[in-house]
Amino acid sequence: MTKLYVGNLPFSFSDDTLKDLFASYGNVLSSSVIKDRNTGRSKGFGFVELDDDGMAQTAITELSGKDVEGRNLVVSVARPMEERPQRSFGGGNGGFRR
Repeated sequence: MTKLYVGNLPFSFSDDTLKDLFASYGNVLSSSVIKDRNTGRSKGFGFVELDDDGMAQTAITELSGKDVEGRNLVVSVARPMEERPQRSFGGGNGGFRR
């Protein structure tokens, strides 16, 4: 199984549209377009898991740089998510000084 990063997606893409794009490269185990938590709008990238590692490499070769709805796709093997430090938003005084 190979997890792929797919960047520069058209903002019209849904999980199903992404799955359909990769369906000809083998069994798609999962597909997800990453969305902004507040607006629900696509962030322009997503992830696809393919069952066959060889077909995943073929998908990378054939789809990376391909024009889809005026956007050139970026397709690569996904890297593991890095640990990010917890964000701090200050002292809790509402953002102003008294």
